[in-house]
Amino acid sequence: MSHHLIFPSILTADFLHLEKEIEMVNASEADLLHLDIMDGVFVPNLTFGFPVIRQIRSVSKKPLDVHLMIADPDRYLEQYRDAGADWLTVHYETCPHLHRTIQKIGELGMKPAVSINPHTDVALLEPVLKDLNMVLVMTVNPGFGGQTFIEASWDKIRKLKKMIVDAGAETLIQVDGGVTEENIGDLIHAGVDVFVVGNTIFSAQDPAQVISNLKNPS
Repeated sequence: MSHHLIFPSILTADFLHLEKEIEMVNASEADLLHLDIMDGVFVPNLTFGFPVIRQIRSVSKKPLDVHLMIADPDRYLEQYRDAGADWLTVHYETCPHLHRTIQKIGELGMKPAVSINPHTDVALLEPVLKDLNMVLVMTVNPGFGGQTFIEASWDKIRKLKKMIVDAGAETLIQVDGGVTEENIGDLIHAGVDVFVVGNTIFSAQDPAQVISNLKNPS
């Protein structure tokens, strides 16, 4: 029996009716709500800032998983906590003092996570694995929703799973990008614990049913 978690990503939600979209997630079997924060510098897209996060926090009954795809995230860690982040993910590629950043996130009362881009080797996270609540393996290039799953990700996921087991760590493996009802079973089998799903949910006729299908794959 799998205990995997589903985190709907509102990147592809209808922002004109965001409260309605969040209420759908509230009533669904989803576990957390995933927010993609992009600055137009680290990734080629812009999303939203603190006021929108605070508004989402005010209507979301699910905890918030905030993924920072931004340059120099260290400047803002406290502000993301204050805006309502429960889990905070920074990118390996943007943190020159990664261990210190992870410690700070934990000290602020959030669950620390680190994300790696498709070209980054998971072995680089070995020194900090035990300090992390979660590792996010980007299975598409960060920036836009609705992309296709990068096939080289399978080996990275298996390698990361082995590293976690060998270290005796409790670290969760999260994937983001190209997750569908068709590939989620194989991804669970490969060792993934947490699924960020955007387009597959929000482009569906019945998003809550899709969340249920992802939560209970056949």
